[in-house]
This record gives sequence, structure tokens and C-alpha cells, in this order.
Amino acid sequence: MAKMISELLIEDMTPEERERAERVESILPTLAERAVKTDREGKFDPDNVRLLGEAGLLGLMVPREYGGLGGGLRDWAAACFAIGSVCPSTGLAYFFHNTSASRGTLALAALDEGLFSAEEAPGVRAFAEKVLYTMGRDRKWLANYASESVKSEHSAITITTEAHKVEGGWELNGEKSFGCATGIADQYLVTAGLQGINDASALCTFFVDRDAPGTRGRIEWDAMGMRGTATEGLVLEKVFVPDDAALAIPGAFARSCQMSRSSFVGNQVAASVIYLGAAVAVYQTAIKMLKEKTFVDTGKPIGTGPFQSQFVGDMYADLQTALLWARRQIQIESCNPPMVSKDEVVTFWRTCKGQIAEYSFNVGVTALKAAGTSGTMFSTPYSRALRDLAMGLVQAFPAERGRLEAAKLIIEGREQNSFGKG
Repeated sequence: MAKMISELLIEDMTPEERERAERVESILPTLAERAVKTDREGKFDPDNVRLLGEAGLLGLMVPREYGGLGGGLRDWAAACFAIGSVCPSTGLAYFFHNTSASRGTLALAALDEGLFSAEEAPGVRAFAEKVLYTMGRDRKWLANYASESVKSEHSAITITTEAHKVEGGWELNGEKSFGCATGIADQYLVTAGLQGINDASALCTFFVDRDAPGTRGRIEWDAMGMRGTATEGLVLEKVFVPDDAALAIPGAFARSCQMSRSSFVGNQVAASVIYLGAAVAVYQTAIKMLKEKTFVDTGKPIGTGPFQSQFVGDMYADLQTALLWARRQIQIESCNPPMVSKDEVVTFWRTCKGQIAEYSFNVGVTALKAAGTSGTMFSTPYSRALRDLAMGLVQAFPAERGRLEAAKLIIEGREQNSFGKG
């Protein structure tokens, strides 16, 4: 049986995981065909949403009882890795869609753990199931908006978007700096702080329709890489959200996040392996070229040349290093029973993200050197990979910040707060 690309990352798939991975594998050729145009035009391709939906993959992380595929972190990472090998932009947008499921699954886990009162429980359950049914049974694409451009010293993400009570629901005002699929997703999940509460317990989650009055993109996304993600952010001006589309219970967001196996909502390694998938693809492209292209005088593959051989060794070592970091993070974050403490999972993740990004980027740099000047043309696999891989150096947080956070955890037993209210 031929190996799927995702098996380079997840080497011991169960039969159920393999079935889910085969769904992803089946759409890779189509995504690959569209990827050059997506990158060139810098636009998210809505046909990719339909493609993922028809494959049943919009519910990858949704439990089966809600119409999903019942996948876990291993499935999520395998899918993002595979999609990243052909179209990293679609991989990143798909990652953020899947993060929405955590708003349902973590809330249900918190209910089971008794973190909500009997009075709160019905509202929490209704909202969690709304999220999961929307993604699973209804096969809708969700965009997840938490990040904002404002900074504070003590919190990684400071939320200034505010919700205040109005008749029949809530009014949202604020600006989200980052989030894929603006104008593409069927609905947005928006994190906002309740008016009158000045700490992280204010943070709550709201469903916002894509075409709701008062919503618009924040910027035109025209980045050097990951160009087809519609990462335009979101501006909300007097946006009305009805009561049944809001989980506006003080502390609900924070209590749900306690159920994560890692920091915040966990599963962030599934984003990093998108870049790793891109690194695998450009490595394979470079190796194929170095094997097939020959010296005109000897007929030997140019990969046998002395400095070309150095490129091969460097790419191989860097790629394997990134793979080892990713596999370890997936292992300690998904194994049952847990093999290490949550603190160790978090510490490892803070370092792991940067290691995957930097070693993957190194693969792209070396592949470009091997390709030579012709590889720098804008739409070549080498140019595209290098631009996309550069985004991994800064997306979410750079390696330097991750290592500093790991140092705090190791020495002081604490890291920066994930969220705060501004």
C-alpha cells in the first residue's frame, strides 16, 4: 500500500485515522492545481471550501454525534500537514476553521468537569452544540477571531472588542487584527469582553453572520506569503448578536480553556505543521531536480556535485529535525493517558513552534540555493515555498519569544497570560 504524504508525520495511523487521512489525500491534486493561481492573485479560493465540504472535512474535529468525523489532534495535524504540502494558504485557513470546534468541545468538557453551575449549564450546552452542529451536520465554514493588534505587557493577546447588553441580545464593537477567511466563512466566532468587567473573566464568544450589518474587513491582505488566506481581520461597528448566538457567561471562555491539554485551546501544532508540509514539498522538488538534471560533461546527476551534495545533507538534516519536534509535540499533547504534565506540554510547545518554523524555513532557503537563479521566479515552487515559510517565522509568535516563555516556565514556573482584557 502506497504511503500517503501525511504518514511522513503520523507514522502509526489507526484504521480510523487512515480513513480520515484518505479523504484529505483525495483532494490534494485539486488543491495543488489551484495553488499557483491562489498565490499569484492573493485571493482565497471559495471553491476550496466546497471541496473540503464535499469531502466531509469541515467536520473533521467534530464528534460523530454532531455529524462530524470524530477526529483528534493527530488527524488535524495530518490534514494540515498534507494540505500544506500543496497549498499552505488553504491549510492555514482550514486550521483556523477547525479551531472553532474547540469552542464547543472544550465547553462540553468543562461541563462534564463541573466547572459550570446548574443555572449556567443549559446555556453553555446549547452554545457548544450550536458550534458543533454548524461545523458537522450543517457543513458550514467558521472563521475564528480572537487576536487584536493592541499589546499589553502581561498578556499575549489583549481583547479590546467589547460587548454590551441590548434588548434581545448584544452589541459588539471592536477590531480583530488576524483571522483567516474574512468574507468567505459562513459565520464568524468572535471573542469579546463583556462591558463592565475588567479582567479575563469578561471574555466570551459570539456568533456573527458573515454579512451582518456593521461588519467589514480591516485591511486588504496582500502579504508576501500565505497569500490566499483572506487574512483581512474584522471590524465590528454596532454589530447585533441575538442572545441565542452568544455564550455571554462571565468566565465561560477561561473555564473552557482549562480543559485544553496545552496552553490556550491547545492543538496549535496543527498550524505549525502546515509550514512543515511546505518544507517537505520543496525538499522533494529540489531532490527530484538534483537527481534528474545532469552535468553536460559527465552525465552524472548534479546532486552528486560537492556543494550540491552539501545542500542535500543540510536539507535532510533540517527537515528531519523539524519532523522530530512536531512528532514529539503531537505525541505528548494527544496520548492517553497523558505521559507528561500539562506544564511540560506547554513548555515544549513554546519552544517547538519556533523550532519547526526555523528549520522548515532553512529547508526553503537551501532548496532555493540548489535551484539557482531560475528558482527565484515568483511562481516557482522554490519562491512560493520560501515566501510561505517566512510567514511561519512570525505567525502567532516568533521563536525568540517562545524560548523566553519556555525559560520563564522552567525557572519561574509561569508564562505570560494567554489573554487579557484591555
